Parts: sequence; C-alpha cells; structure tokens
Amino acid sequence: MSVEAWTYLFITITFSVYLYIGWRSRVRESSGFYVAGQGVPAIANGAATAADWMSAASFISMAGLISFMGYDGSIYLMGWTGGYVLLALLLAPYLRKFGKYTVPDFVGDRYYSDTARIVAVIAAIFVSLTYVAGQMRGVGIVFSRFLQVPIEVGVGIGMVIVAFFAVLGGMKGITWTQVAQYSVLIIAFLIPSVAISFTLTGNPVPQLAFTTSDILTRLNEIQIDLGFKEYTAPFMGKGMLDVFCITLALMVGTAGLPHVIVRFYTVKDVRAARYSAGWALLFIALLYTTAPALAAFARFNLIDSLHGASVVSSVPSEDGTYTHYRLAKTDSSGKDLDLRWTDQWQKTKLLQFEDKNGDGQIAMSADAETSEITTLDRDIIVLSTPEVANLAPWVIALVAAGGLAAALSTAAGLLLVISSSMAHDIYFRLINPKADEARRVLVGRIMVLAGIGVAGYFGVNPPGFVGEVVAFAFGLAAASFFPVILLGIFDKRANREGAIAGMLVGLGFTAYYIIANRFFGQPAWCFGISAQGIGTVGMVMNLVVTLVVSRLTPAPPQEVQDMVAELRIPAHPGKAYVMDERTE
Repeated sequence: MSVEAWTYLFITITFSVYLYIGWRSRVRESSGFYVAGQGVPAIANGAATAADWMSAASFISMAGLISFMGYDGSIYLMGWTGGYVLLALLLAPYLRKFGKYTVPDFVGDRYYSDTARIVAVIAAIFVSLTYVAGQMRGVGIVFSRFLQVPIEVGVGIGMVIVAFFAVLGGMKGITWTQVAQYSVLIIAFLIPSVAISFTLTGNPVPQLAFTTSDILTRLNEIQIDLGFKEYTAPFMGKGMLDVFCITLALMVGTAGLPHVIVRFYTVKDVRAARYSAGWALLFIALLYTTAPALAAFARFNLIDSLHGASVVSSVPSEDGTYTHYRLAKTDSSGKDLDLRWTDQWQKTKLLQFEDKNGDGQIAMSADAETSEITTLDRDIIVLSTPEVANLAPWVIALVAAGGLAAALSTAAGLLLVISSSMAHDIYFRLINPKADEARRVLVGRIMVLAGIGVAGYFGVNPPGFVGEVVAFAFGLAAASFFPVILLGIFDKRANREGAIAGMLVGLGFTAYYIIANRFFGQPAWCFGISAQGIGTVGMVMNLVVTLVVSRLTPAPPQEVQDMVAELRIPAHPGKAYVMDERTE
C-alpha cells in the first residue's frame, strides 16, 4: 500500500474513534459540558492532560525547532517541561481546592470583582485564539502533504471533527477523546524514533543513543564543513538574555494556560488532581525526552540526503510560482537513495530548491545567498523524517495520524476555554444568572462553533510557524494570568484594583510588542528581547503593578483574606469555597 492509502486508513480509523467517543460522551448538563462532571479517573486525566498540553507545537514543531537551532532549541524543551512541573506542584492543587469551573471564575471570585472576571475572560480568549491558530496550521500541513488537498480544505476537515466531539460532549467528550489521541500521538512519535535510532547508531533507545553514541560528533563535523555553527554550540543564534526570557516566558506561560489548568477541575478532589499531575508528567516525559534525539537524527538524515543531490529534471510548477526539481542521490555504499518524498513536499511549498549555479546539484550552505535549499519549513521536520529515513509507508502514515491527534486534542481544549469563558463567565455569571442547564449548554455550544470559525481563519492565515505562534500564546498567558493566580493563592493582600491593573498592563504591553514586532516591523527594542520572550517582561510588569497597586488601595474583605489563608492550610479538608450564591 502507498503512503496515501495508509494515511487514509489510519485517519479513517482514528477519526471514527474520536467521533464515536464524542457521540457516546454527549452531555446535557453544564457540569458535564465544562468539567466532565468532575469524575475523570486520575490516570485518564493524566493522559488527557498530556494530550491537551502536547499540541502540534510539541509533536510537529518542537523537534523541528531544536533541529534548526541546535543547542538553543533546548529553550522550548526546558520552558515547556519546567512550566508543567511548576503548574503541577505550585498552582494546580490550590486551584482545584477552590472548586471553580474556569480561570476567569477563580479570578472573578478571588478578586471579588466582575471587572476582573471580564479582563480575565478577554485574556483567556486572546491566549486561546493565538494558541489554536498554531493547531489549525498543523492540521492544514498534515492534510496538505499526506492527502494532497489544499491547506484550506485540511483546516476545514479538522474544524468539522473538533466541532463534532466538542459541541456534543463538551469537556466529557474532549477528555475521553484526548485519552485516545494521546495513545495515537505517543505511538506515532516513538516508533519512528526507535527505528531511526537503531538505524543510525545501533541502539534502539533514542535517549541512550543520543547521549552515548557519536551521532552528535558526526553532526557537528558535517555542520562545520557546510559553514554552519556546531550543532551543540550554545547561544549562537540568540543572546543569552533572550534565551533566558523565552525559557521563562514558556515556563510561567505554561503555568498560566487556562486550557491546561481546567483539566485539574475534572477530577473529584485535590488528591486526584495531584495524582493526575504525576501521571501527566510521566506521559509527557515519554515524548519530551525523545524529541532532542529525534531532532538530531532528523538533521543528520536531511543533510545526508539532500546535500549534493543531483538534479534529474526541473519544471515550473502548475501555478508558475516555483520550480519543481526531481532529485536523485547515491550514498557512500553505492545504494540509490529514495528522494521521491521531496516531490510531495515541494507541492506544499514548504520545501523548495533552486540550482543557483547551474551545476546540476543541490548544495546546503549556512549562507542564504548561496544555499540551494531555499525553503525548508521547520514544521515539516518531524513529518518528513520517516520518509527521509526510508521507513515503511505505514510508519509515515502513522506519524501523520499522530500529528493530527496532537493538533486536534489541544484545539478542542482551547475551544472549550473560549466557550466556557463566554457562556459561563460572561453569560451565566454576569448576563443571565437564572439561565437553566439547557440554555447554558446551548450557549456554550454556540460559542464553540464561533471559536472554531475564528480558529479556522487563523489556520489558513497563520502569523508564523506552529511553534512560534504557540510561543506567543505562552507569552500572553505569562503576562496576564500567572501573576494574578500566583498572588491570588499566596498573597492575602492582593486586591481587585491590583489584579485588574496588573492584567491590563501585562497583557497590553505584551500584545502590543508582539503585534508591532511581527506585523509592523518594529525592532526588538526592549534589550534585544524577541517577541517570543517578551512575555517575561510583561509578567514582571504585571507582578510589580499588582503588588504596588494592591498596597496603595484598600485591602480585600476579611472573608477573602481568610479564604486565601485556608486555601493553603485548609481547616476543613475537602471544603470548596463559595463566594456568592450563584456559584455551584
């Protein structure tokens, strides 16, 4: 069977499973729609959390970023992993103890302010839409390459699938679908990694092969020969301050992501929340300890396959926008390499060549002026690696299914955050507090559909590659949510005036800097910190403003201060704190 046939088979099977789970998990009550009835087992919630958190950025883009950036790419590995540990140990148990549906719910009640709630809703929607744009782009890339359909069509298919199980089942449907999606994505990531590790090093354990074999030494030598920096050389592409800021923004941004935090509300109690956090960390580690090895293997194979490849033929594309090159190459043992994979990726325009000197060969170079690989998108590294390594067609198709699972699982969680922010935190808590269960769930489903429409637009017209777009979302989360959640738990004196001012300053500054830098050409004027790292500055500004304003304005009511104290050292284990009569 061909790669396309295997891809259709795997996608049909996995999508059928997702749709079946969504149908079986359909709900009518708001608690099932928003927090899965708070009855999800810890191990299942751990798998769902891992799938929710390991998005297309983790599966598709992270290894590609590390492969391109080398040592500096470890910022994504350290930031995202460290952030989850920070969330699981520092914040999650207390948020679960608070007993609310959403992060804006926590902010609104902890800071006794509907204005604070509205600002938190705006931040949640802003963060979630930015994040979901990256997921939809990942869906479009997979469909474009493996099913030969336009990216717009691929995004549309993904929107329909997510809409089905998110609208019908809400958080309950999303949770159990994410358990299945985690199984698909981790198998799809590990199988090619193990196969390539064994082929290149003779060791089937990628983590051990990466640290004990000579693969990095060989890769460094090749990089130097082609004029690139050593793969393991630090701080060659980014300054040390920028590396620090990006890492910290990703870390505290993870701890402020509303779609990850809400997962801790779906278990029955604080003890289950802690256990599910531990399971999630284990499930996440399986992929995150493998990614650096796969990145190095992919870089080695790409250079080995493409550098010096002979041009068999070249013809203009059908739309006349690029030249399609047919390539061939023989390895050191005299065996012909199969480079047909380059044909399909050229059609997506994510991989392009140009024989600039007319010598009939394609050369890689660190100099963009002389390099004849003119486009090599970071987002194709993981997806193309099984093809580059000439693995079996079913493995190549499995990776495509894994990429879709990673993107769709996170997209569903993000869309529910958008839905709950509008339907629960705005409609029910502020507009119509007497709304019955049916009306609340209906409004939630309408909001899911609206969010999917916006997400689809940004999937077709993304502001960057997957990992970059997601990094922007983490920066926005770091600048808006992390300080007010942290102070809301650990500082009795933090009040509504401080929280509102802090969120507005942090979110406003960070959003302005990212938009101005990415869309209007503004230079990185803040100490050379890039748009991906500016969330750290926004977070510090938020923290300082919240602390200062809180000290200059009246203290919170005594009952709020008592609640904060008991939240950390509960006098009545198992008690959920109710701040007004509308809270369930």
